[in-house]
Amino acid sequence: MSCRPSAIVVGSGAGGATAARALAQRGWSVVLFETGRPFRPLARPLLQLAEPLRRLGLLRSAGVISRLFPHLETIRTSGGIELVRGVTTGGSTVLACGNLVRAERGLREIGIDLSPEYAELEALLQPRPTPVERWRPVSRAMFAAAERQGLAPKPVPKAVDPERCVACGLCEVGCAVGAKWDARRFLSEVRQQGGEVRTATRVERVVLDRDRAVGVVAGGASVRADAVVLAAGAIGTAQILHRSGLPVADRLWVDVVVTLGGRLAGARQLDEPPMVWYAEGEGYILSSYLDILSHCFHPPWRRVPLADRVGLMVKLADEATGTVHADGSVDKALTLEDERALGEALDRAREVMEEAGVGGPFVPGLPNAGHLGGTVPLTVQDAPSMHPASLPEGLWVADLSLAPLSQGLPTILTTAALALRVARRVAAIAAPERDRGPRRQL
Repeated sequence: MSCRPSAIVVGSGAGGATAARALAQRGWSVVLFETGRPFRPLARPLLQLAEPLRRLGLLRSAGVISRLFPHLETIRTSGGIELVRGVTTGGSTVLACGNLVRAERGLREIGIDLSPEYAELEALLQPRPTPVERWRPVSRAMFAAAERQGLAPKPVPKAVDPERCVACGLCEVGCAVGAKWDARRFLSEVRQQGGEVRTATRVERVVLDRDRAVGVVAGGASVRADAVVLAAGAIGTAQILHRSGLPVADRLWVDVVVTLGGRLAGARQLDEPPMVWYAEGEGYILSSYLDILSHCFHPPWRRVPLADRVGLMVKLADEATGTVHADGSVDKALTLEDERALGEALDRAREVMEEAGVGGPFVPGLPNAGHLGGTVPLTVQDAPSMHPASLPEGLWVADLSLAPLSQGLPTILTTAALALRVARRVAAIAAPERDRGPRRQL
């Protein structure tokens, strides 16, 4: 039997892949479980076929996209917010825009400074903005309008190779040319280090022995290890904890997105990467963004052709008030404060669009969200160990569930930085505890 310490990692997104990579590099034997199947980008002809269906009103709900593209799962909350998750290798990183910014709301306040992890990941991933000459004229005009209004917009750093990017505007259904970084690259490194990635394998629950996590039940079989790291996202991690009889906080936040839609003939905003610039407001950002979800599934957006549609995103740091149930259903609605802040942000978005020459009617898009966190939030007391006091020994979390507050910003870099910090704590704390006896049965 190997004397190497062993870890089970659940989830292959920014958190799980980063944690697995860091542990494998430190000599740990790693097995990673992913519920979804290996990722393949959405075939572009499917989007072309969807356009006439959209115009006829036959795409009636966002849930349709999961049937066309099973890697993308949508959950409609009790308050009408469409939550979007990547259930596949790479998790939501394969469906993201590749944005890498330091989002730290609520972390420094409890004593967590992720600067070393941010610096390490930025040196590795080399984020850089999309060259301005590749922005569409309407995005440049909105950027200039935001500057004149004193909003201090700036280009978004992206983990995208501009020389390989073909500006198809479809980052969120997978990069077909490999220009965008996603967490599958970390999974490849895990395999190179001798780790194992098991796809299409659902983790049912954590195995406990005398108040200590010693493994998981996955795919109907019990698998044991020295450490268990949950990184299935705020919903997936919460479900596993529920099924294991362990506590989950009713503090889900989601970074609500509502894109204000306008119209400009021949804008062709989709002919650039999404979110090439952003401007920070009080608890929200504005960013140039053509919302494909709203274009396809939001009836009020139906009358405007894709080539003429212009979008300016509001990404809101919402209040942490949501609940994830054991069956994966979610209670989450905008609070009165959320609605006030969203209304203010949408007003500002309209001002920017009008000054940039975008016409109406101005119609808010479908409320949706893809940054899900807060269900296992860290506290001041937890910060040194990165181990929530609500969890038993041997069980860790390495995703946005740990972040106590909504960010209102892109969160891939934050997720990876949290996971990197957690993996270091696992390696430092869990390995010496092997004197409790061998547990590895991988």
